[in-house]
Amino acid sequence: MNYGFVKVASAIPSLKVADCTYNIQQIESLIIQAEGKGVEIIVFPELCICGYTCQDLLGQQLLLEKCEESLFKLLDFTRSLQIISIVGMPVMVGSMLMNCAVVVQGGKILGVVPKTYLPNYKEFYEKRWFAPAPAVSDNQIHLCAQTVTFGRNLLFHTQKTCFAIEICEDLWAPIPPSSELALRGAEIIFNLSATNELISKHQYLLSLISQQSARCIAGYVYSSCGFGESTQDLVFAGNALIYENGSLIAQSKRFSLEEQMVISEIDTERLLTERRHNTTFGDNLRLNTQHSTLDARLSTTHIQCQTVNPAYDFELTRWVNPHPFVPRGNALNERCEEIFSIQTAALAKRIVHTGARSIVVGISGGLDSTLALLVCVKTMDLLGRPRKEVIGITMPGFGTTDRTYRNALSLMQSLDITIKEISIKDACLQHFKDINHDPAVHDVTYENSQARERTQILMDVANQCNGFVVGTGDLSELALGWCTYNADHMSNYGVNCSIPKTLVKYLVKWVALTSVDKTSQETLLDIIETPISPELIPANADGTIQQKTEDLVGPYELHDFFLYHFLRLGFRPAKILYLAEQAFIKQTNPAVADDGMPIGTYDEETIRHWLHTFCRRFFTQQFKRSCLPDGPKVGSVSLSPRGDWRMSSDASSADWLSDLE
Repeated sequence: MNYGFVKVASAIPSLKVADCTYNIQQIESLIIQAEGKGVEIIVFPELCICGYTCQDLLGQQLLLEKCEESLFKLLDFTRSLQIISIVGMPVMVGSMLMNCAVVVQGGKILGVVPKTYLPNYKEFYEKRWFAPAPAVSDNQIHLCAQTVTFGRNLLFHTQKTCFAIEICEDLWAPIPPSSELALRGAEIIFNLSATNELISKHQYLLSLISQQSARCIAGYVYSSCGFGESTQDLVFAGNALIYENGSLIAQSKRFSLEEQMVISEIDTERLLTERRHNTTFGDNLRLNTQHSTLDARLSTTHIQCQTVNPAYDFELTRWVNPHPFVPRGNALNERCEEIFSIQTAALAKRIVHTGARSIVVGISGGLDSTLALLVCVKTMDLLGRPRKEVIGITMPGFGTTDRTYRNALSLMQSLDITIKEISIKDACLQHFKDINHDPAVHDVTYENSQARERTQILMDVANQCNGFVVGTGDLSELALGWCTYNADHMSNYGVNCSIPKTLVKYLVKWVALTSVDKTSQETLLDIIETPISPELIPANADGTIQQKTEDLVGPYELHDFFLYHFLRLGFRPAKILYLAEQAFIKQTNPAVADDGMPIGTYDEETIRHWLHTFCRRFFTQQFKRSCLPDGPKVGSVSLSPRGDWRMSSDASSADWLSDLE
């Protein structure tokens, strides 16, 4: 299975201006290479058969005949090929010359799309040679001895996707044709272009394509002229670009003197999921079709393509991020700063609204409570209130280790908050006696009693101090239900509720490296290196942590990967497994990813096992998410029952587990 992926290519052939014979040979060479790599659709630059810079030679009958003759050769060349090729050439329509994209497959012309908007300003003079698409009302033309469908609103259907075409300047229009075509069902837009290079123009172009692919919730495959075009007045650097819903997934090298071809896969299943969730997308179509003039303008012609079935198994070549919640490169620091600002702004509003005189947070010496404490401290700084109004309570129990205990105290001291230490041991022992539970039996009752005792202390101290309890639980724990109901599950306001575990570590590290004193920094860095644990089971004989969360429920980097693709994208378990194998096994992974996080080593059986655990726990633990306290949404994934995720607590996971098998 290919799980909705469509393999596409953007090609920049070697070119000689006005030498159609040479040019078509270069195009054919790239087509056969793409066919051999399983590409289903390939696009070439604008007017690639003759060259964009032919200028007044476009008025020469010989050149136009050579273009059609070269197209004949291409049809014959592709007769036994399944790949769909999109090439650019001038086409005579009646008495007018049109700048067109010609779609070819299996020796046939599937359709011809004319350019809608012709630039005629500054260095561009296209109206000198071409007529725009609206000038022609015919929907059929004769080309290469074939009667061909012609029009600017053509939708091409393959077995796996629907695609459409626009040409260069069309993208730069206030309402590009691709906007209308996407509303009518096009999932991938191909653009044949001849964009020249100017200072700063390239970045503007990238932002334009990114924005358009995002607005259309579409794939966008762009091919622009490169080396070989005339440099009489302009320079063409060659841009082969592939975008998906705003994200760049493949690009060529600019100013290369060699031909280029970039190949990647567009996830049409993801695009359809995004469109289904985005109700504005459907509303936009309905609003437009209410007006007859717009409806006429948006009328489309549907063309069925032959099925493209490569002779070998589908292979994914695009990068699959093993840490989808964690940005790569410089964007990570920006993300951390933004998230921290959202958290502090949210908590500040709750403090001001409630008139709280203090805020109470339980400090375990672990990652989540550390992040919550940092947010509390910075919020008080933001409000101009003393840090002593933050009451940190460490509550050592049967499983508390010296390392986490020391870190909890050290951090509270260096951050200059109010410190309380309240042991839960005696209270829990009394409770075990009251309910007739043997303290030597370290079962779920033993563990949860400690968690609930801690929450009772926090709530009661908050009452004493006219404050409220700030929760520490994160998104990953909520997804797995790895929290004790009515214990760490509950608070008055949860500042970490939509932050996944893999990102919590980076937020703590970012604060450590940017905005605390030396002592706090050393403590924070040690907390980051401490194994994740609820510390509800007594430590090992050497005092180290015995109960490690990731040994029990699985690695958080896997669960966060599962969570992103399950919740954010709505993927089925089989596809999530496929992508996880790609991210953690098949693609060449360095020991450390671009985001700086070490990548775990897993085999297929291990990934499948923990994905099964994720699916099972996600369904069975919904009841805990149905009654979550308030907390700020930070990213695109949230489990708040008042916002992003509404699910029956009695929903069956049977079909999801079956799909995984």
